[in-house]
Amino acid sequence: MERDERLRHSSSFGAAAAAYAEHRPDYAHAAVRWALAAAPGRRVLDLGAGTGKLTATLVELGVEVVAVEPDPAMLAELRRALPDVRALPGSAEAIPLPAASVDAVLAGNAMHWFDMAVAGPEIARVLAPGGVLAGLWNVLDDGVGWVAGLARAGGGEAVGPRDTPAAWRAETAGMHLSRSGAPARFGTPEQELFPHGQRRTADSLTETLATRAGMLVMPEGERAARLGRIRAYLAGRPETADGEFTLPMLTAVLRVRRL
Repeated sequence: MERDERLRHSSSFGAAAAAYAEHRPDYAHAAVRWALAAAPGRRVLDLGAGTGKLTATLVELGVEVVAVEPDPAMLAELRRALPDVRALPGSAEAIPLPAASVDAVLAGNAMHWFDMAVAGPEIARVLAPGGVLAGLWNVLDDGVGWVAGLARAGGGEAVGPRDTPAAWRAETAGMHLSRSGAPARFGTPEQELFPHGQRRTADSLTETLATRAGMLVMPEGERAARLGRIRAYLAGRPETADGEFTLPMLTAVLRVRRL
């Protein structure tokens, strides 16, 4: 994705901040624990924190967390939901924290928006020696038949370019986390997948998919047509036609240590 296009997508969420807060899933606790397992301490930065989905999980796990988010509307939702968390305006390219002040930097469904040529050195600056950078993504478990069909019915804009395990691996393989300039600041990345799920109805799952960046930047008529196809697909599947169901997901983690 070109820089201007990436900026257009990444800045689209603020207009849907309330819907994002209501409908987006949290993260599998096992995935977050694995992301933090190699960290030298419990001071954690949630970078690109959005409305606080990952922040809330970190609070539940009892770590010392500070959240940084560039979008004012998203940050306002985070502060409303988690008033006791230190939440600051800022970005991955300009982190408002001192050098070596955190033991881990985590990013939930956000690292693909970072300009790593700038953000890599900045993240390395705020990390203590031996600290951990980890990106987490909630991806659809397309090993389940109806979920694979949903991905086809919704199209790439609905489910996103990294929202299945294979697509996520391909996308993150292209993230040059180990070198953001010279010399190398990070070691060899590790990847893991953890089972996860979200209770949804056909309507609420459609609302969830409507908060994806590709859908938010789409012309209104095209967006309505795409969401209509998703609703029709869910209405025609026995797994999703009536009442609540669990959307099978995986929390995917890319973890790398600061050298």
